[in-house]
Amino acid sequence: MTATGKYLRIALGVAVIAALIIVPMNFNRYGLYILSQWAVMTIAAMGLNLTLGYAGQVSLAQGAFVGIGAYAAAIMTTQGGMPLIAALGVAIVLCFAIGWILGYPALRVQHHYLAFVTLAFSTLAFLVFRNEDWLTKGIYGISNIPRPNVLGFATNRPLPFYYFCLGSLALVSLAMWWLIRSPWGRAFVALRENPVRALSLGIDTRRYTLMAFAIGSALGGVAGTLYAPLTQYIDPVPFNLSLSLDLLMMVIVGGSGFFFGPFLGAMIAVLLPEWLRFTQGYYLMLYAVAVMLLLIYSPTGILGILDRYLAERRTKAASALRAVVKSRLETAP
Repeated sequence: MTATGKYLRIALGVAVIAALIIVPMNFNRYGLYILSQWAVMTIAAMGLNLTLGYAGQVSLAQGAFVGIGAYAAAIMTTQGGMPLIAALGVAIVLCFAIGWILGYPALRVQHHYLAFVTLAFSTLAFLVFRNEDWLTKGIYGISNIPRPNVLGFATNRPLPFYYFCLGSLALVSLAMWWLIRSPWGRAFVALRENPVRALSLGIDTRRYTLMAFAIGSALGGVAGTLYAPLTQYIDPVPFNLSLSLDLLMMVIVGGSGFFFGPFLGAMIAVLLPEWLRFTQGYYLMLYAVAVMLLLIYSPTGILGILDRYLAERRTKAASALRAVVKSRLETAP
């Protein structure tokens, strides 16, 4: 990357962050709710992107982990009177442990067989949310979920809570940025590209498969811990299979295996239907058609289009450079 390109990327990143901080100050309550939901769903999609995009392990259970995190937060803050940070710790540990166990089937089955295993877990979790009244209040749900105080500042109002969600997204993004550039991240990619070759290079594919599931699931728990105080009421319905499918669509539409894929995918899944509401009863149909056309044109998602464009530019630049060097060599005495 040239120095100019590097500075342009930094300037673009700073502009986007500034816009995410300044522009929502003028939004109404509903607009802030939608943006907060985008931040929460982006965290959940980042977890799935790690499991699917980087490690190549199919999962239809991410929505269930969001539900586990949400119920952990709701139960501990309303019935236990504990702070949200304690619920966050419990949700991370619980989802990490369950994700680790759920990863064991991935050591024996792959592709659609693994998808069915995670689908069965998602159904099991939904049944627990709905039927175990003594713990989850069943279909009546849990209401009056409090929003936390962060460093002495209350987040009861929509704008402070949006900043709380945005700050959480920033922290998770930094952690994920470090992870995918660490030896662990390279091991995940090797596991996705060719598990046999990765094993021959000394990578413990068994351990990294389990870690991919566990870390991705823990991020689902983090998202759930934010989702509960965002809505301040939860019941089993939002955590059924459709949430897992939505998160899967976010990852694929944004660009599976790209760092910014979940950001774009969540933006399209959460914000695009709202932007198309001016079409009234047709907005969901237009949304579905837009997603289908996108995936037909670019199965690697939106960032796949950009990646192909940049690859073509690099190829043309390299070809032009080779032509210049060749002509100089031919004309040299």
